[in-house]
Amino acid sequence: MKIIWIRIRTALSGRGHDAGMSTSEYAMGTIAACAFAAVLYKVVTSEVVSTALQSTIGKALDVPF
Repeated sequence: MKIIWIRIRTALSGRGHDAGMSTSEYAMGTIAACAFAAVLYKVVTSEVVSTALQSTIGKALDVPF
């Protein structure tokens, strides 16, 4: 009877025989993270974003106290 409860508890908790990600899943995750970083870098270093950041910082520094 005790073995049945252990199996039910394991099934309900979602912990089965899968102990973690496989090597291919790590590789895909790394590739996705690198692609996202590349896109984010391109956006942040674009002329439009750079101008907007400089304008915002300039306005913040010109605020009278």
